[in-house]
Formats: sequence, structure tokens, C-alpha cells
Amino acid sequence: AGTRVGFGHDSHPFGRGTGLRLGGIEVGGAPRLAGHSDGDVVLHAVADALLGAAGLGDLGRLFPADARTPRGVASAELLGEVMARLEAIGLAPGSVDVTVIGARPRLGPSLDAMRDAIAGLLGLDPAAVNVKASTGNLSGDEGAGRSISARAVVTVEPAG
Repeated sequence: AGTRVGFGHDSHPFGRGTGLRLGGIEVGGAPRLAGHSDGDVVLHAVADALLGAAGLGDLGRLFPADARTPRGVASAELLGEVMARLEAIGLAPGSVDVTVIGARPRLGPSLDAMRDAIAGLLGLDPAAVNVKASTGNLSGDEGAGRSISARAVVTVEPAG
């Protein structure tokens, strides 16, 4: 079947409490994102992109924001389930490119750690993962500091 491409997007507003999780790491300087899970928009976008590339639907269908999905579940756990589904149909991630959009907090110092965490979760060499950040040109909810969003493009290929 060759290489397939998938795109994912997620956005969450800031919520109450601390513990902002992005790209599989904890990032200081901003409150936690509101959501049914831990709110990691980066891992959600990557998971959705992987599901799309594999033709396996989307994250919301797999893990609905209701009693079927444990409240506060770690997004790394959700991504692990997505990886198991890819493996079950003989596919593996090839590369990942992510853009995180938000005016706060400043993410530059955290981008390499996010890349390494994502690479570890997907079993990829860090050189196959790219994570970049944008302020969103101070436009919209992200630019006003009310939310953070992420967009991801991935490739998947036959495993082995």
C-alpha cells in the first residue's frame, strides 16, 4: 500500500488548575487545558493524524468524551491505543510534523523535549519528528491566550 499521509487538529481552552501537558511533557507557565482527558492537544492531533492516515476514523469516535473514556485519562495512553491499532493492521508511523499555536506560554525551550517524547511514544528516531510553535500572530483564541491548538501531519507505512 506504500506511504500514506494523515492530518490531525485539536484545540482546547485553558481551564482551572495547573499541569499544562503538551507533546507528552509538562510545560510550566500556563494553566492546564480544559478537556475530558489531560488536554494534550499535541498528542491528540498526532493521534488523529495517525488514525486518518490508517483509515481508522478519528480520536473522538475511538474515545468519546463521556463515561466510556475515563475522565483525566493521559493522552499518552490514548496514543498507545492508536499505535496498537496501527500495528494490528500492519502499519507504523514514518514521520511527524507538528505546529503548536498559542500566545502563551512561550514554547521554544520545550520543543526539543516534546519532539523526544513524541518520538519515544511512536518508536521513531527523533530526527523523524519535528515540533514547532507559533503565536498565531496574536489572532483568535490562541493569539489572545485563551486556548492552544495543534496541527499535525504524519506519514505511515507498512511495518517492518
